[in-house]
Amino acid sequence: MYAQQYEITLPADYDMGIVRDRVARGGHVLDDRAGLGLKAYAIRERGVDGSPVNQYAPFYLWNEPGAMARFLVGGGGFQNIVRDFGRPQVLHWTGIACHAGPARTAPVRAASRRLTAVAADADPDGTGLGLSALVERETEELRRLSRLDGVHTAALAVDPYHWRLLRFVLWARTSAADEEATERYEVLHLSAPELDRLPEGRNW
Repeated sequence: MYAQQYEITLPADYDMGIVRDRVARGGHVLDDRAGLGLKAYAIRERGVDGSPVNQYAPFYLWNEPGAMARFLVGGGGFQNIVRDFGRPQVLHWTGIACHAGPARTAPVRAASRRLTAVAADADPDGTGLGLSALVERETEELRRLSRLDGVHTAALAVDPYHWRLLRFVLWARTSAADEEATERYEVLHLSAPELDRLPEGRNW
């Protein structure tokens, strides 16, 4: 499993209705994309749910790296983003764990993201296993969180270049209930062609 997200931050006075209309017209395009576990068409709107910005920030969980590569550089869809907004930086993470929540069959309305840096001194006993212990704790916390009412899908992933952990949760409610979230989103549409192929539990 591979996680991917890009953030297109828009002017403070931008009409987010333009993005809503874009998704309403084209959000179905990836509904049957091979290799894609899910894509959440996520937005943040300035002044709503604590957001300081207007932002279009789609989030993906891929089952196949080749499908992700085709989307990005093989004319598989990302060219439309480049054409309309310019080429954004694409954040990506290696999957650690994923869980289906009790609301897996319900429509997704919101999402929460928590990005946390892995401290440079994450190995206090000098065994080299401090990171593993941290990930075990985060994996257990993800499992606990995934059982909450309203959770559709919960995922944990790592960026081993910047050493940051990502926790991304999809919610079948209008507001995300993750109190530790660093960002909260409204989800306009969910494409989930291979949702049932996303791994359940740890990815290794």
